[in-house]
Amino acid sequence: MNRYDIPMERSESSVLSTNKMIKNTYMLLSATLVFSAIMAAVSVVMQMPSWTYLASVIGAMVLGIFVLPRAAQSSSGLGVIFLITGLMGFGLGAVISQYLALPNGPQIVATAFGGTGIIFLGLSGYALTSKRDFSFMGGFLFAGMLVVVVAALANIFLEMSALSLAISGVVIMLMSGFILFDTSRMVNGGETNYIFATYGLYLAIFNIFISLLQILGVMGGDD
Repeated sequence: MNRYDIPMERSESSVLSTNKMIKNTYMLLSATLVFSAIMAAVSVVMQMPSWTYLASVIGAMVLGIFVLPRAAQSSSGLGVIFLITGLMGFGLGAVISQYLALPNGPQIVATAFGGTGIIFLGLSGYALTSKRDFSFMGGFLFAGMLVVVVAALANIFLEMSALSLAISGVVIMLMSGFILFDTSRMVNGGETNYIFATYGLYLAIFNIFISLLQILGVMGGDD
């Protein structure tokens, strides 16, 4: 009996560890989203200029690349992830202010918010319940992001609204893929650090929201 009990105990321990990691990830993700929303509201009230978005995103990227990897294995990682998401939320507020100034701005922001929520809950819920392995998407998603970066840089000079819309649409698809990819990694043991998992999911949600704002703003900004 003993030789069958040991693998079973290990399996149960692994499942419990995975479930705990997933629970911690979604709790932290919820907290960072709330904090980010509060910082965005503060930015809107303060009427921060548009350059605040770029400055905040650059600062968050620096923290995410150079600081978070060193801090994620300790309690200080929590402070770093809140700093990152707070910065991004504060920068987002400057963007939201621009859309709120449109004739139907509040509807655009509300629709983007609702659409982002539906996309995330639907895809993450599917990955959690189906337990499918979406790790095969990693190479495709990485290649897709390179294409988007090149296209975005080119559009700085081309200034084509059609290309901007296309880029936003592709970003939504890629970030949707990252939600499936990151959630699948949590379920199947590919990601064991809930701070890193939170960071990845937050970035996907953030980029989907920004891209939906851009698409809805172009399509409905003149109504």
